Amino acid sequence: MVNAILLCITVIGAILMVWYTYKTEKIFTDIIDKNIVIYQSAEALGTSLVNQKGFVSYYLLDHDPAWIDELNRYRILFKENLETVKLLVEEPWEKNAVAQVESKYKYYVTARDKVIELYKSSEYDKGSTLHKDVRQDFFKILEICEQFKLFHKNKIEDAIKTSHKESNHLRYIALLAIIAVIVLSLLINYIFTRHILEPIRQLALEADRLGISKSSTNEVAALKQSVHGLIENAEQTHRELKQSRETLMQSEKMALLGKLAAGTSHSIRNPLTSVKMRLFSLNRSCNFTKLQQEDFNVISGEIKQINKIVENFLEFSRPPKLKMKKMSPSIVVDSALHLLEQRLKSYHVTTRLIRHRSLSDTLIDPEQLKEVIVNIIVNACEAMDKNGLIIIHEEETHVEPLKKVAVIRIIDDGAGLPQKVKEQIFNPFFTTKEEGTGLGLSIAFNIINEHGGWLDVSSEQDQGASFVITLPIKDL
Repeated sequence: MVNAILLCITVIGAILMVWYTYKTEKIFTDIIDKNIVIYQSAEALGTSLVNQKGFVSYYLLDHDPAWIDELNRYRILFKENLETVKLLVEEPWEKNAVAQVESKYKYYVTARDKVIELYKSSEYDKGSTLHKDVRQDFFKILEICEQFKLFHKNKIEDAIKTSHKESNHLRYIALLAIIAVIVLSLLINYIFTRHILEPIRQLALEADRLGISKSSTNEVAALKQSVHGLIENAEQTHRELKQSRETLMQSEKMALLGKLAAGTSHSIRNPLTSVKMRLFSLNRSCNFTKLQQEDFNVISGEIKQINKIVENFLEFSRPPKLKMKKMSPSIVVDSALHLLEQRLKSYHVTTRLIRHRSLSDTLIDPEQLKEVIVNIIVNACEAMDKNGLIIIHEEETHVEPLKKVAVIRIIDDGAGLPQKVKEQIFNPFFTTKEEGTGLGLSIAFNIINEHGGWLDVSSEQDQGASFVITLPIKDL
């Protein structure tokens, strides 16, 4: 409401200003277009009348006809000025005054011409007497012209006074408008500060996730920053909750499957050990034919594959026992790449290591972490065609709630992972390989989880895959 009043005052003030400018412009237009022109014409009329004075006396002295010619010239000029004034005047008294000047001037001219004729005929006494009467007519005409001039001069002065008066009124109105605008502006500032900014400031303080008052000259910016902080915290909390839920579900699956795998593995391992021992004895004591030896080798190979699966089951069923050492994860990455050097060549895969500096030292189990890195790189090699590229990118960053972390990204340019595969890739016994057990990435997930970090994957179909190992960097 106060703002509306302020707006009305501003608009009304602007309208008044415009109206007064037009009014002032009209006053001066009237002065210029009428009064000043009439005044100048009346002055020219009086001047042309005054200039006619004395020529008859000059002619009487030397009888030079040039004086009469000069008199006629000013007489013509007077008539022209009189016609101009007659066209300009509008009011009745002005027309009456001009008519008096015109009639008296005609009588004056006739009488003056008669004086000239008397002087020419040497009747000096009669001419002198009439000349005195003509002078009286001259001054009467001149008096009327002066009154006419004085009237319009007064009108011009009145117009100027009116303009000054209107200007003073405009100044008073402008001054009152300025005072009203200042008062209303102060009132608006008070209302805005008391009822808008102060609640926003309080809301910003309450919304501050740390509960610390931060001085700011822009309350809206402070509130915006606090709300963004709340949104980010909510998103972070949601991510952490989702991660915790996934971890919990994974842990429950691992516990259940671990018990099953442990029981099954022990039940299979004992007779499998006996079979391996018997095969070893048979291989030493028997002389096989070539065909029999091939069959024996196939049986031995399959027994080794079964034994490997059993060992994976046992490793999966037991939580990894970490042997922690203080060292940089970059050393483990270098060790894994050195270990896989020949295998990478056999796959025709190129590796590129992006490392600005070695990762900070922290507590890790180098052997277990190397197993994770080797497993991921081997899976990447098997997922790519020849001449593939694996990029290993190392960096340090800060995340909640672990603060400082080491991040190792292993990126391949293979076929990528469909969404359904990506969702189940860390589940035990899930595999896309014909001869895989589906336990490699599950074991890797458990190892990183035991380190207090997490293992993520991001991938799009036909755009490669990126496995991200995140490890906490603890200040030791």
